Amino acid sequence: MNTKVRVQLSVMMFLEFFIWGSWYVTMGSYLPNSLESDGAEVALAYSTQSWGAIIAPFIIGLIADRYFNAERILGVLHLCGALLMYLLYIATDFSGFYPFLFGYMILYMSSLALVNSVSFNQMKDPAKEFSFVRVFGTAGWIIAGVLISFLAWDSKDGIAEGLLRNTFLMASLSSALLGIFSFTLPKTPPGADRSKKVHLSEIMGLQALGLLKDRNFLVFFVSSVLICIPLAFYYQYVSPFLTESQIDNSTAWASLGQVSELLFLLLLPYFFKRFGFKKTILAGMAAWAVRYLLFSYGNAGELFFMLVTGIALHGICYDFFFVSGQIYTDTKAGPAYKSAAQGLITLATYGVGMLIGFWFAGKIFDLYVLTNGAHNWQIIWYYPAGFALLVLILFALLFKNEKISYKS
Repeated sequence: MNTKVRVQLSVMMFLEFFIWGSWYVTMGSYLPNSLESDGAEVALAYSTQSWGAIIAPFIIGLIADRYFNAERILGVLHLCGALLMYLLYIATDFSGFYPFLFGYMILYMSSLALVNSVSFNQMKDPAKEFSFVRVFGTAGWIIAGVLISFLAWDSKDGIAEGLLRNTFLMASLSSALLGIFSFTLPKTPPGADRSKKVHLSEIMGLQALGLLKDRNFLVFFVSSVLICIPLAFYYQYVSPFLTESQIDNSTAWASLGQVSELLFLLLLPYFFKRFGFKKTILAGMAAWAVRYLLFSYGNAGELFFMLVTGIALHGICYDFFFVSGQIYTDTKAGPAYKSAAQGLITLATYGVGMLIGFWFAGKIFDLYVLTNGAHNWQIIWYYPAGFALLVLILFALLFKNEKISYKS
């Protein structure tokens, strides 16, 4: 891969995740403060990610893999996404906001698969080259969060004035930029045979269901779905939690989680080899429980370090569970079902697991409203902490140790 292509792919990844980081974290604060949404509506909004993850494989499997170049579809998706983001920017109530968000997330979750496809198609050795390109995506998310705090859109006064609305305009402009830029990317023709009949089971990764006959994989699969329920609490409510806790520059502080993700991704190969798959994934589960307990007792004063530590645990929470899980799944699936198995896990976690989690989080959020309109976060965070501990115990008792071959 030459320097020009590497730069193109890096810019593509940067913009892809800059767009997502522009609005996703702060939407949890924007909806109740600007559109007067309740917890159920916030949950409904965040659940569009899960529906997007469920529907996206049909777009990729039926269209992108068979008829059109991936970079062209990516361009069209982001240009359409720019329009939908602008419609979200001008929406004045939740009923006018939700349909556009639902449509947008179907397009965006599809684009996540396409940027990987475009990248892998240009790489001779993806195992060595992809991480260099993907790191710019994380940088894009971080910079988006820092920019929001720098512009004070997430400050107490900024939220009161409705400045968080500007995050959708920022996402719209950056989406339009990536849409145009996508047409300059290296050509990535469809790889599937058009004459071959496509099956629903292939699109959804259902050929890999046979892996569930393996006891360990079944335990891992069920645990993956369950752990995504407490995971949803973080994505949905970290922004309103930090703002209600009177944390200045809350979106920038939340971006510390992505910095941590980069660090622990580098440490993962050592931890995986030194302690094995079971202990690695248990560490990831434990980190979720510890994070929520730190959130329960931390504050903006003397215990601020607890909030920062909770955010910084994101690298262990995400990398040690999800990345380790992807490695485990790849190892168990074998050559014939690698893609199907990864698709099945994605459908189960980002689709089913987080869909349940977003709904559950919304219900809990509405239960603990204080008289001043704020929330009893200490109690709210007990729920995901306790649930994560239960999943940890389930996995620890039922998953039997096995050696997993992993080449970093």
